[in-house]
Amino acid sequence: MNMQAHPQVELYGVQFNATPGQKPILVDGCDTIPKLFQARCAELGERTAHREKDFGIWKSYSWRDYWDHAKWLGLGLKALGLQRGEVVSILSEDRKEWLYADMGIQAVGGVASGVYTTDSASQLAYLINDSDSRFLFVEDDEQLDKYLEIQDEVPGLLKVIIMEREGLHDLRHEKCVFIDELYDTGRAHEAEHHGDFEAEIAKSQPEDIALLIYTSGTTGMPKGAMISSENVLATIESGARGLAVFPDDEQLCFLPLCHILERNVSVNFPLAARSTVNFAESPETVFDNMQEVSPSTFFAVPRVWEKVYSRVLVLGQEATFMGRWAFAQAIKAGEARADYVMQGKPVPGGVATRYAVWDFLVLRNLRRMLGMDRLRRGGTGAAPISPELLKWYWSIGVPLVEGYGMTENTGLSTINTLDVNRPGTVGQAIDGVDIRIAPDGEIQTLGANNFKGYWRNNEKTAETFTEDGWLRTGDVGRIDDDGFVTITGRIKDIIITAGGKNITPAEIESRLKFSHYISDAVVIGDQKKYLTCLIMIDQENVEKFAQDNKIPFSDFASLCAAQAVVDLIGKEVEAVNKEFARVEQIKDFRLINVLLTAEDEELTATMKLKRSFVEKKHKALIDQMY
Repeated sequence: MNMQAHPQVELYGVQFNATPGQKPILVDGCDTIPKLFQARCAELGERTAHREKDFGIWKSYSWRDYWDHAKWLGLGLKALGLQRGEVVSILSEDRKEWLYADMGIQAVGGVASGVYTTDSASQLAYLINDSDSRFLFVEDDEQLDKYLEIQDEVPGLLKVIIMEREGLHDLRHEKCVFIDELYDTGRAHEAEHHGDFEAEIAKSQPEDIALLIYTSGTTGMPKGAMISSENVLATIESGARGLAVFPDDEQLCFLPLCHILERNVSVNFPLAARSTVNFAESPETVFDNMQEVSPSTFFAVPRVWEKVYSRVLVLGQEATFMGRWAFAQAIKAGEARADYVMQGKPVPGGVATRYAVWDFLVLRNLRRMLGMDRLRRGGTGAAPISPELLKWYWSIGVPLVEGYGMTENTGLSTINTLDVNRPGTVGQAIDGVDIRIAPDGEIQTLGANNFKGYWRNNEKTAETFTEDGWLRTGDVGRIDDDGFVTITGRIKDIIITAGGKNITPAEIESRLKFSHYISDAVVIGDQKKYLTCLIMIDQENVEKFAQDNKIPFSDFASLCAAQAVVDLIGKEVEAVNKEFARVEQIKDFRLINVLLTAEDEELTATMKLKRSFVEKKHKALIDQMY
C-alpha cells in the first residue's frame, strides 16, 4: 500500500488520516512510533526537545541529542543480546534518559516497560520475571539496591544499566554497567554496522508491541497491558483533534512515566506536536518547577489539583483582612463568569467587566504565583474529580477540563474540550472511538486504541473483551442524549447494603474530597446495614486549623485524635450527607491516622486508594463503626 497516497488532513501542522481511526493510522506519513521519532529528529535537529535542571540551572537538550542517545542505547542493547519482541524494564524517576531508553528500546524492536520507583524489591522481582525482561535500567544506588536484594530471583536478566555513578564508583558487578558505557557500546556497534539503527526502525510494524504497562494491581497482582504502535498513534491522532498541542508549547513532566497518562502527555503527544518537555526535579518540587516553567498545558491527577487548591486556601487564610476580602470578591466574580464560560455561553457585559477588574487586581497575580499564567488548558484524569473543584479553577482563570481513559485503551477515550464542555461528565467520545453502556451499566469502548491484551495471560484478556470485541472498562456510567459520558463508579466497588440497596461510592467520596480538610475517603458498607467512611485528612490544612485554634498535637496521629479535629471532619461529613438520599448518607467515620505515600500498599503510584487494601489493613477501625 502506498501510505503517502492515503487521504490526510492537517491539524496544527501535523498530517493525520482524513477519517479518524482509518487504517493504516498515519501521523505525518508514519505508521509506527519509531518511524515518527526518526522523522521528527531529522526535521528538528538542534531545536530544543527537553529541558532538565542540573545543579539548579535549566539546561536544554536538542532533538539531535534525543536521536543520538536513543540510537546509542538501542544499538548498545542489541549488541548485548536484545532480540526483537523482548522486554526492557526502566526503574527511574522522570528524566531525559527515561525517554532515550524508551525510544531506543522501541527503535530496535524491543518492548519498553516502566517500573514505579516506589515499588519494593519483591514487586520489582515479580515484574521482571512476569515480563521476562532481559535488561533493567535503574536510576541510582537506591534503585540498584532493590535489584541487588533480589538478583538471585531474576536469573533471566542479562544486564543492569545504571544512570548515575554517584555513590557507586567502587561498584564491581558482572551484570552491572553504567549508562555511559552502554553509549560507548552503541557507538562501537554503529561504527561496525553503519545504518543498523535506521534499518531496525524500517522493520517496525504498526502491530508491534511498543509498551508493556502494568496496571496498578488494585484487585490483585499487576497485569502487563500490551500497547502497540498502532494503539499509540490512534491516541495521538484522536488527542490532537480534541487537545491541541503546538510546537511552541512548554510542558512539565512530573507524573510517573510508567503511567499511560504521563507517557502520552510527555512522550507521545510532544513527539507529534514538536513541543518542548521540561522535567520536574522531583514530585516534591513540582509546584516550584511550575512557577519556573509556566507551562502552556498541564495534565495532572485530581490529587495534584486538590493540593494546589488547598495551598491557595492556606495562603488566603494567612492574608490580611483586606487581602482576604479582595480574594473573596475576586472568586465571586470568577464564579459568576465560570457559570457561562464552562458551558460555552456568552458572558454578559457586566459579569465580564467585573471579572476583568478582579482579574487585573487579584487573579492574574495568583495565576502567576502558581505558574499558571500561560496555561491555555489544564487537564485531569485517572480518578474522579469534584465538579466544584473544576469550577474553582475556571473561576481563577485556569480552564480545567476532565477526560477519561485507562491503560487498556491507551489512556484516552473521552474528553471535554474548552469549546465543548459539560462539567460533571468526562466529555464525549474522542474521534475514532465508540462507546456504549452494557445492560449492567458498564461502559464499553471500541476503537483502534484498544490494547492487544495482557502479557502472557490469555484468560484475563478474554475476560476483558466482549464476544463482539468491545473493551470492558469495569466502570459504571451513563451517556446522555448529547453523548457526554458520566462515570458513577467501578463495578467491583458497588456496595450492596444489607437492605439490598446498590450504591456506587465514588460520587460520595468525590464530594467529601472537595473539603479542603479531607484528602481522601473510602466509603464502607457492603453487606452492612448502613454506610460508614474511612477518611484521610489533609495534613497541611488541618494543621493550620489546629494552630489557629490552639489545639495541641505532637504528630500526625495525635492531630487525628484531637476531638476538635474529629468534630471538624464531622461537620464536613454532615454537610455532604445533606446532598444525598438517606440510604447514601454516612452514619459514622474514622480517621486514618498514618500519613500514606505511594510506597504504602494502600495507595497506587497515582495516589488512588486501593479499596481492598484499605478495608483489610484498617479492619479494626471499620469494626468499631459497626
